[in-house]
Amino acid sequence: MLLSVQQKRLVWRSAFFALFVFAPVLDIFRFDLTENHFVLFGRPWVLGVTQTSAATELFWNMVTRFLLPIGVIVGGGIYVSWKWGRLYCGWLCPHFSVVEMINGLMRRATDRLSVWERQPLPARQKDGVCIQPSRRWWPVTIAAVLFFSFLWAVVLLTYLLPPGEIYGNLLNASLTPNQARFIGVATLLLAIEFSLARHLFCRFGCAIALFQSLVWMANKRAMVVAFDRKRAGLCNDCDASCEHACPMRLKPRSLKRNMFTCTQCMQCVDACDKVQAQSHTLPLLKMLEGQCALDVSDRGLGRIPEVPPACFDMKNRGRRRCC
Repeated sequence: MLLSVQQKRLVWRSAFFALFVFAPVLDIFRFDLTENHFVLFGRPWVLGVTQTSAATELFWNMVTRFLLPIGVIVGGGIYVSWKWGRLYCGWLCPHFSVVEMINGLMRRATDRLSVWERQPLPARQKDGVCIQPSRRWWPVTIAAVLFFSFLWAVVLLTYLLPPGEIYGNLLNASLTPNQARFIGVATLLLAIEFSLARHLFCRFGCAIALFQSLVWMANKRAMVVAFDRKRAGLCNDCDASCEHACPMRLKPRSLKRNMFTCTQCMQCVDACDKVQAQSHTLPLLKMLEGQCALDVSDRGLGRIPEVPPACFDMKNRGRRRCC
């Protein structure tokens, strides 16, 4: 049985969230403040340099144990962002996973994804989503916010101090004053962020996300959500389900520069697919790259290239590479 795109995203996000939580416990990766060095796959990640080390040994240790690993991580992130945009955000990020989950709970409690949004979302959408808001979801929403805020706070602390000590102190209610202070303050700040900000933090406050967006915007042929303007009339009977589906509150039928913070989650594409499938027509939104993506990147800047008609006129509803 083939998984849908959103099911694949759920698998990837769940696996990475589990890795985020258990990486310190399994000594896969963390920084030990007590020993003042990183731990990688159960071993100390240190330069291995002493006062008697030769200059050559110092140089090669610096290259192989510091510069090379950092270069691989940063270089890999740049390459992924250059070709596919904020793929990490939409498919892996443990923070964005919590954002999407709380968005869903908030909508069930208030018919909005955030308490400060003015316009309510329709209870029944053209893409088949049907959610009747009820105040009964408020306790679940609040409990989820508090639980994940506390979990994040504890996990962050285990990246700095021995996990066995932290979890042991929690179970025995014997946290040190500094440990309790860190968890308390972090839980409070995260609860405020998860309650009120969420995707606003993803859009404007996350340095990793901003870096990915800047690299992605520099590549006009990178993968992007594209709108088939020639069939725009089909949107007249829709209720903008693609916009309702976007967890970042973007307008997918816009230009790339207006989709600066797109996470490539493809929820807008799936929503459009479901709407158009009811009339047995192809969706108006697709993930395109290569020359097909130039139309989204350059339109409105006086440099509109000739887009091959095959970009949208195809049976395959997945990502399309042109030229």
